[in-house]
Amino acid sequence: MLDRIALILAIIGGINWGSIGLFGFDIVAWIFGGQMELISRIIYTVVGLAALWCISLLFRQREEYIETDKY
Repeated sequence: MLDRIALILAIIGGINWGSIGLFGFDIVAWIFGGQMELISRIIYTVVGLAALWCISLLFRQREEYIETDKY
């Protein structure tokens, strides 16, 4: 569950960075009143921590699930 939350937050961060790169528009700052507002800084920090957590996904053993017939 933590992996999925971290991945969702990293995706949100990627979308925000994409909008900054393409349009010069910071979505998080726009929603929460500026880059230096406390809530914006908290969101940037949480998204950054989520991205760091997602790095661990690259080095984990991949689990493969095999579907079985339940009939």
